[in-house]
Amino acid sequence: MALAHTLLSPLRSPLRCLIKTWVDTRLIEPAPRELELDPTLPTLYVLPHPALSDSLLLDVLCQHHGLPPASGRRKIEGIDLPAIVALPATQRRLWHRRAGPKTPLLDVMAYLDARPEAGLQLVPVSVFWGRAPGKRFGFWRMLAADSWQLTGRMRRALSVLINGKNVEVHFGAPLNPRDLLDERGPALANRKAARLLRIHFRRMRTRVLGPDLSHRRTLIEGVARGPEVRRVIEEVAIAERRSPQRLERRALRYGREIASNMAYPVLRFMDGLLRRLWNRLYDGVEVRGLSRVKALAGDHTLVYVPCHRSHIDYLLLSYVLYRDGLMPPHIAAGRNLDMPLIGPLLRRCGAFFMRRSFRDKPLYAAVFNEYLHRLLSRGHPLEYFIEGGRSRSGRMLVPRPGMLAMTLRSFHRSAVGNAQTRLAFIPVYIGYERIIESSSYQRELRGGKKRKESPLALLRVLGQLRQPFGKVTVSIGEPLQLDPYLDGMVPGWQNAAVEPKPAWLGEAVPRLGNELATRINAAAALNPVNLVALVMLATPHHAIEIDLMRQQLSLLTTLQRQYPGGQHVSLPSGEPSDWIDHVLALGMLERRSHPLGDILVATPEQASLLVWYRNNVLHLFALTGLLAFAFRHTPQHSLDSLLDQLEPAWPILARELFLEKTPLQQALPPLLDGLGQAGMLRSGRSGWHRPDDLEAGEQLRLLGRLMQPSLERGYLLLSTLLDHPPGTLGREALTDRSRQMAERLALLSGRDAPEFFDRTVFANLIDSLEAEGWAWDERERLWFDERLRTAAQRSRALFDPALRHRLQLVARG
Repeated sequence: MALAHTLLSPLRSPLRCLIKTWVDTRLIEPAPRELELDPTLPTLYVLPHPALSDSLLLDVLCQHHGLPPASGRRKIEGIDLPAIVALPATQRRLWHRRAGPKTPLLDVMAYLDARPEAGLQLVPVSVFWGRAPGKRFGFWRMLAADSWQLTGRMRRALSVLINGKNVEVHFGAPLNPRDLLDERGPALANRKAARLLRIHFRRMRTRVLGPDLSHRRTLIEGVARGPEVRRVIEEVAIAERRSPQRLERRALRYGREIASNMAYPVLRFMDGLLRRLWNRLYDGVEVRGLSRVKALAGDHTLVYVPCHRSHIDYLLLSYVLYRDGLMPPHIAAGRNLDMPLIGPLLRRCGAFFMRRSFRDKPLYAAVFNEYLHRLLSRGHPLEYFIEGGRSRSGRMLVPRPGMLAMTLRSFHRSAVGNAQTRLAFIPVYIGYERIIESSSYQRELRGGKKRKESPLALLRVLGQLRQPFGKVTVSIGEPLQLDPYLDGMVPGWQNAAVEPKPAWLGEAVPRLGNELATRINAAAALNPVNLVALVMLATPHHAIEIDLMRQQLSLLTTLQRQYPGGQHVSLPSGEPSDWIDHVLALGMLERRSHPLGDILVATPEQASLLVWYRNNVLHLFALTGLLAFAFRHTPQHSLDSLLDQLEPAWPILARELFLEKTPLQQALPPLLDGLGQAGMLRSGRSGWHRPDDLEAGEQLRLLGRLMQPSLERGYLLLSTLLDHPPGTLGREALTDRSRQMAERLALLSGRDAPEFFDRTVFANLIDSLEAEGWAWDERERLWFDERLRTAAQRSRALFDPALRHRLQLVARG
């Protein structure tokens, strides 16, 4: 090593100039100005392994960003220390045999041990040249430098030339080595420091590169030989009277149908392609909360669970993660996307494909479960959509149990006897200002048949790229670490025997799904389009004075700042006037001039489209809208009267919109104060009063109309159910009858919104009644008692006589 250092010393200066000129660092994290370095302490940098290219690049970056220099040596109080320390290499070099254990920090520890008043700070630095996962790529394997195997000098030189424009540098938190010293001396402290640094570097490589990727063929063969797959093969062989060898070939065929084939060159290609696509398609991609992911990525298996709004979701999240220094996940995709040209590309980007149903396919189910388990147990990040399909209505759909159940079974299988297993769900909200599927969603909601995906359909989408689509926001919610969550929900779950369906699974899966959906909604992003949609669709005829629109937008954002509807909700930048201009530019509103003041109008087509965007964020204003609706025809309320009328409806709305069920006694008082401060209500000795000011009264009515469609749907369903004796109607009959009445009401009131009479919403309302214990299913019939009648009677007091009369006429047909 000393000989190599001597030979390379004369070349350091020209090599440094080459690095400075050629290398382009695409990501430095954290930003150098955010490093919390103590300016009073000497700084030493630590690299995971000796690499001249890393040292030279670090020296260039430190000089450019004003950090303590990373070249030469530090002469501190008579001791000579290098500016950069590298952990010992773990592979054989050509010019020397592998030596015994090195002690790179022993001199540092001895220096601190001899001088109790002295201090130092160590800064670990990870440099990634090209971020290649560890997999054989033929010629690319030689060119793409970083993998889980350390590179030789020739490969590193090639990597600098090939990947010099795609380098990432990650700084770790400064480490004070004095904290590791104790009475046992510097030798032990040196070993402790080296161990901590190795753990840090291993976690960083896992975060950025992901775990080692097995060869796809080897992985599929291992899946087919898995114990559970072998057991199912034996059972199916007996049941179907087929040979085990034939079933083994079928299992391998299933494995090839399912498995991804993630390829680094394709990731690099897609990174460049998507960067150009987003720049052309959107005005910007804003990411919020990614630090919460990075805090877990090194030592947790990550499962990303985004809301599913568009086909773009697949690509957008992977692009954002790759761009910001995280390994893109393996993505569970529907088999319908495994089409010519598109399927192979998605497969090489990490997609693995699944059939819509595993019913009557026990061998396919076993192969898929085993494949998923191998991904999770090896620590590969994963992504799937708990809603199943894309949301045509714009609201969060009820989570489906399939992938969640498989994940919990795999986690339980890994956790039994292994205390180190860690898994975290990452809720992700993706908010669009305009989606490419708008027209197809409207057609499907009106009863049109879903068109099959095809390359030709993709070409039709590409024709829309000239249209404006605004911005898109990727917002990370509060992560859910699975082991403590299960400890609180199912004590002793780890002690249960490993079996295909643990007894606690039936309760855990729906609760987990609802919790994840709630966390996704709690990270919603307000943008100009969904804010304008909230206001415009609350007007009777989808027309509003522009001044009133500005005031209402300002009111909504003020209320959200003071009383956020979610833990990680984000607000748009700018002013209401800017938001209105932006929505007009997107073609989602019309502005009509008038001598008495301009008016904003939504055509029937525009209003129908705006419903989707309103539903993205309606949950953020659910309680505000419900409270304002209570003053619709009653000008005065005490807190007790509000609680009496709102308590029956609130848990149903909270469940429908995936909200945290905050008790009304706790949530109402601060919200009443907020509306009072905004001039929407007046407080007095007898309670709260509707304002006398006409303008403020109109704003309060607009707030109340936010929740009117949801309340009307509930009214129609309850009226239908209560008009029949208990045990008369079944779920399907009640759902269909309620949907028909809602469709009739929409026609009579001029409400051209297919989402209003979506049968899925009514089916979910019935589920909510059962969850609250107000109704129950017995012998395929719905039963209820006086508790439901009492709750319905209390809620009906919210409706004014005219609205009640109209709804009763519709309910009676």
